[in-house]
Amino acid sequence: MNTPATIIRRAVKVGVALIGTALAAGMTYQGVATALERRDYPPPGARISIGDHQLHLYCVGDGSPVVVLEAPEAGLSSAWGAVQPALARQTRVCAYDRSGLGWSEASGLGFDATRAADELHALLSEAAVQRPVILVGQSLGAWYAQLYASRFPGDVSALILADRPDTHTDSLETVALVRRLRWAPWLARTGVLRLTGPTVASTDGLPPAARGATRAFLLRPDHLARAAREVSQWRQTAGLVEAAPLDPGLRVIAVTTATHRPGTFPAANADSDTFLRAVIDARDPARH
Repeated sequence: MNTPATIIRRAVKVGVALIGTALAAGMTYQGVATALERRDYPPPGARISIGDHQLHLYCVGDGSPVVVLEAPEAGLSSAWGAVQPALARQTRVCAYDRSGLGWSEASGLGFDATRAADELHALLSEAAVQRPVILVGQSLGAWYAQLYASRFPGDVSALILADRPDTHTDSLETVALVRRLRWAPWLARTGVLRLTGPTVASTDGLPPAARGATRAFLLRPDHLARAAREVSQWRQTAGLVEAAPLDPGLRVIAVTTATHRPGTFPAANADSDTFLRAVIDARDPARH
């Protein structure tokens, strides 16, 4: 007898079965797409061991001082795809992926902003990158760059801080990004993020190869999980930056790009011009 209770139970079972089927299909879709992207976007640089894991470093151009790029939140080396070639016309430029992001392996340790600086120091040492460098960081990457310059002052000849966040007040866009990244790894695992693509608009304007690689990682749960751990410690990192003294003699250049919002990458021609002017200023002590 089809009582209301029986009908409800059947409807619930059918609903659960449909949800399970959809999740399985989404996970399969995600797995296949990720495998294809691994083939289509191999690491452009070298993976270099810094002990228990490897970090990806991509350098182009010639000259000195070397410019080292520290990516913004959720970013990776390919997110500099519009800026790095422009800077490489002036000098050697190296972009890298922090631990667990992009083509870099994750360490067995939890995230810590000071550890990120230590790992970059180890990477530059193992790769025999000539120092001191001009260190460039954008947004959250500006904080990491500042921490590096504080911990290793002899390594940095000039510090370029682009779109550096306020260490005392979080913008509404930053708060929204933290919330979005909290759920992003789970949405990516089930293929939902790949279907909706809310995180990939930030790649608009990048050159095709850089856009494809960056987009692929912004749909990968492993990359997103590490990015979420970084931004979840936004306040802790801000406190570390506040307590990190810089050498009074260090040249610090603060710039603001035209198109930046938390979770986006420098892609417009105006952004490249901004970084290029800052690097030229940093290379010419007479300007300061």
